[in-house]
Amino acid sequence: MGLVAASGASCPNGLVGQSGCYVPRVKSYRCAVLIREATDADLPVIAPFFREIVAEGETYAFPEDLDDDGVRAWWFEDLPGRTVVAVDDDGTVLGTAKMGPNRPARGSHIGTASFMVSPGSRGQGVGRALAEHVVDWHREQGYDGIQFNAVVETNTAAVALWKSLGFEVLATVPGAFESRRHGKVGLHVMFLPLR
Repeated sequence: MGLVAASGASCPNGLVGQSGCYVPRVKSYRCAVLIREATDADLPVIAPFFREIVAEGETYAFPEDLDDDGVRAWWFEDLPGRTVVAVDDDGTVLGTAKMGPNRPARGSHIGTASFMVSPGSRGQGVGRALAEHVVDWHREQGYDGIQFNAVVETNTAAVALWKSLGFEVLATVPGAFESRRHGKVGLHVMFLPLR
């Protein structure tokens, strides 16, 4: 188990900053990344890249006409879930993740998460930093596993990342997502056991 940061976030690597968990410079990251709780002050930064990613039509089936309040409603999690941001050395928001129970009540022992990396920060290890943080957080919170309900099969970078972290594709729902580029494609249900 890691240390608890000032923000209440768990830092599995034990590297606690004043505001969150540091992911040090290592081979897969181009800069040190701080993962901290998202706040309302982050919304004006998250909302534009949220809308851009949704408008790309390749990864999420969120409504495309959301204002900032709509983005907050879809993305910011209430307890027992949480929403975090990954920021660089200068405090620039590079990406965000939300996490928590996959289902309420009798399904709450399995977690889930969603991720968005700012298009300008893709390919720099930000998604991996967020993913590792999310997996460690679920483990430390006592979840039995993590289930991703709708990973677009043509999102090959995400599928490869999740597989590299031990997730398996349990099933693929054919034609369940209408990709802007590829037409109707499958949605993977992916799972990582934590116990």
